[in-house]
Formats: sequence, C-alpha cells, structure tokens
Amino acid sequence: MIASSALFSTFIQPDWPAPANVKALQTTRMGGVSAAPYDSFNVGEHVKDNPLHVARNRQLLNDYVPSEPVWLNQVHGTRVIDAALGGCVESADAAFTQTKRVVCVTMTADCLPVLLCDTQGTIVAAVHAGWRSLCDGVIEQTVASMLAKDQTLQPQQLMAWLGPAIGPQAFEVGGEVMAQFVAKDSDASTAFVAYGDKWLGDLTTIATQRLNKLGIQAVFGIDECTYQMTEKYFSFRRDGDTGRMATLIWLSA
Repeated sequence: MIASSALFSTFIQPDWPAPANVKALQTTRMGGVSAAPYDSFNVGEHVKDNPLHVARNRQLLNDYVPSEPVWLNQVHGTRVIDAALGGCVESADAAFTQTKRVVCVTMTADCLPVLLCDTQGTIVAAVHAGWRSLCDGVIEQTVASMLAKDQTLQPQQLMAWLGPAIGPQAFEVGGEVMAQFVAKDSDASTAFVAYGDKWLGDLTTIATQRLNKLGIQAVFGIDECTYQMTEKYFSFRRDGDTGRMATLIWLSA
C-alpha cells in the first residue's frame, strides 16, 4: 500500500481549462489495500472485494475530497440525479450539482468517464458512459439536466473532460452494437473499423461527436487505454473479476 500522504501522486488531475473553483480527480488502480484481483485501489462495493478493503480505500480517498462522494448504483442507463438532493445510493449513471463541496463521482473499469463544467464554475457533472448508456443518450440527458437547472446556461459555455477508457484497439464489438450507434447517429459509423467479422469501436470519438452536436466544442481528455495499461488501470474486459476506478468533480468552497 502507498502511504496516504503519497496517494495523491497516483491520481490523474484532468488537464483542461476549467475554472479554478472546479476541482477534479481521476484515481488509478494503484495505492490501496485491496488484494488481487482487486489490487489495489478498488473503490467499487459491488464487486467481490473484501468490504473492509473497499471501505479503507474510500476512506483514503476522502482525504482528498471535501465530502463523501455521492456514490451511485450504476445501471448502464440514462438517469441523472442532482447530487445535492440524492438519497442513499441511487440507481443512476450521472450526477450534477451546483452546490459547493458536493462531490459527483462515476466508477469505471473500461467504460468512459465524462466530466462536465461551465466556464463560470457554477455547475459540474460526472457521467458514466458505458457503451449502452452512451448509445442511449446519457450525455444528452446530463446536459439537458444541467441546462434545466440553470436556464441561463448555454451549451457553448460547457466543457468536457473524457477520462481513461477501453481504447479503439481493444473495444471489439459485434455488428449489432455498431448498428445501434449508427441508428442513433449516422456519423457514429466513422468511429468503427472492421476487424474480421467484428468491429473495433472508439467510445471517445462517439462521445466527442455527441458533445459537439449538443454545442459543446471544448472537449479535452486523456488518451490512455484501460485494457492495455494493465499496471495502471482496472479493465473488466481484460480481467473480468476486477476493481473500479473513480472519476470525481466538485465545486470548491
């Protein structure tokens, strides 16, 4: 285990021009107490990890955030909640907030984590964009929820950060998955490359397309593949039984 004082060095700090009061972190698999195959900084309670180890990892994480993150029961859907009003572990795949010190979080292990904020630093969101939720419109639902909360806000005032996810060299899918994306947006066809009788898909490209079509042109991210980077990231597709990383965002006081 890496000492708590050094744990921060294992985190990724999003590189994007967010306002100074918007704070965000991306965890990796390093620095925690969980044993294999959840080694070591697993924050997912829904996997088969020792609950005491998960609790300890979350306790370590809490040293770097202003309050307990609003953890979600992620169901690969499109439901979005206001994190400041959420109940006990709500089933949803995205959360937003205008409330200072409330921490929005998504957990991933190949799915694409998406962070959103506005240029004035008044609202933030965290989105779990697995392929199903991405295809069905979780990004669109999140942006719509943010705009409904602040009716003076315009999509052009929003920016996005796309975190580590399974990359286009590793995300192999059947033709039926590609067809679902293309049925929603014909431009999605450019995000797939034939691979034998399968297809290789690019979640980051699809998410960027969706954001751009909403009017959000400021899209940033980290080009790292969870499947390929074994030592740094958990990957469900690679390992099956594995842990989860956290992608977190909040407004400072």
